[in-house]
Amino acid sequence: MKGQHHYKLTIKWTGNNGTGTSHAAAYERSHTLSVKGKPDIFCSSDPAFRGDDTMYNPEEWLVASISSCHMLWYLHLCADAGIIVTNYVDNPEGTMVEASAEGKGRFTEVTLRPTITITDAAKEEKALALHHQAHEKCFIANSCNFPIHHAPVFIIDSVV
Repeated sequence: MKGQHHYKLTIKWTGNNGTGTSHAAAYERSHTLSVKGKPDIFCSSDPAFRGDDTMYNPEEWLVASISSCHMLWYLHLCADAGIIVTNYVDNPEGTMVEASAEGKGRFTEVTLRPTITITDAAKEEKALALHHQAHEKCFIANSCNFPIHHAPVFIIDSVV
């Protein structure tokens, strides 16, 4: 799995209300994310930036990407370590700050808060340690310039 990987998609702005970007309030921030062979995803900006709160925004996608990548690595590492995970639900949170009057901003941190069900209480310590390894391997986390914290909670359920 070594080498370069390329990702092609299309982002199409769909928010022209007839006068284009004639002024900031004249257009919607709506856009569609399309990837060949997959369903379209309807997006907007965050409502704080004149977006539609019924659609996903780029900030949510960033937090979701971090969570998803971490989870996939974590599950892989657990499988390799003989830790049986039967459920994994994350409720991640990200913090972004607007740093200037020009609208510049950046994420300052993301915290992953997964609740993970495993079948063997004796493996909980190892299961906890694997979060560090998953973070080290996560492609998305390795692309971020802000801290990503992990606050997992484990549930033990020996019934498989």
